[in-house]
Amino acid sequence: MELKTENEQKKEYLKSYQDAVRREKHILQEIQLLRMDKMLPSVINDDMPHGSGCSDLSDYMVLLDEQINELKDERLEKMLLYKEIEKRIRNMDNDNEREVLRLKYLRGMTWEEVAVEMGYSWQWIHKIHSKALAHFVL
Repeated sequence: MELKTENEQKKEYLKSYQDAVRREKHILQEIQLLRMDKMLPSVINDDMPHGSGCSDLSDYMVLLDEQINELKDERLEKMLLYKEIEKRIRNMDNDNEREVLRLKYLRGMTWEEVAVEMGYSWQWIHKIHSKALAHFVL
């Protein structure tokens, strides 16, 4: 089994920011769709026969509520993760190192875009990134 270097672990952690933001947005969309289902529950489209009693509808509403609550919990987890990453970057001492990490991992820019944005060469950006990873605290 291959052991990851400390810098690889830091990069993986920083890259999880974009995944967390993306997942949080998808969760919000899922919650909105489930809430719409709660507002318009008259059509339960599961191809199963349903009796005239309201227990089917009640059971359906309970399941929707459970799903919404699970999604809310996951959404909070993702929000806490990306807020933590933002805070760790914000707490770094060096402005250039902080900016490289912010542009690359929080804004999702390519290395070339980071270089242009900061007015440095691509090679110099990589040197700053190496120093930033060394100073970044997990």
